[in-house]
Amino acid sequence: MLISFFSVLAAAVLVVADQLIKQWATAVLKPMGAITVMPGILELRYYLNDGMAFSMLAGKQTLLIGMTSIMLVCVLLVLLFRKMGPWERISWTLILGGGIGNLIDRFFNGVVVDYINVLFVNFAVFNFADICITTGVILLMAWVLYDSFRNEKREKEAKQQDGAADGTD
Repeated sequence: MLISFFSVLAAAVLVVADQLIKQWATAVLKPMGAITVMPGILELRYYLNDGMAFSMLAGKQTLLIGMTSIMLVCVLLVLLFRKMGPWERISWTLILGGGIGNLIDRFFNGVVVDYINVLFVNFAVFNFADICITTGVILLMAWVLYDSFRNEKREKEAKQQDGAADGTD
C-alpha cells in the first residue's frame, strides 16, 4: 500500500508542475503570443483548447469532464489496488497526473491551456500534461506487449518441458 501512496504522490507532483507551467504560460505567453525556442522547429505559443487531442470533441466540456473523471477514478483504483510492476506503475502514474492536470483546466476554465508548438510538422499545440499522458500510454503499451511476449514464451517453454517429460517431444 505504501508504493500506491507514493504513486499518487508522484501524480500530485506532476499535477502541480503542470499547473505551475500553465500559470507561467498564461502570465508570460498570453500577452506576447509566442516565444521562438528553435526557429522553424519549436515555439512556445499560448493556445486555449476547448476539445481534447487535436481539438476533437471541441465544445463538449460536460462530456469531456464526465468521461475524464470516470476514467481517472478507474486509473486511481488501479494504482491503489492492483499489484503491478514498476513500469506499469510509472505508466499509470503518468496518465493519472496528466489527466488530472488537464481536468483541472477543463473544470475551472472550460478550456485547457496548451503552449508547446512543434513547427516542422502540422501538429496540435500541446502541454506538459499531454506529454505525461502520451508517455504513460506508450510505456503501458510497451509493457503490455513485453508482458504478452514473455508470457507466451513461458507457456511455450512449459509445453516443451511437459512434452519432454511425457516422452512425446
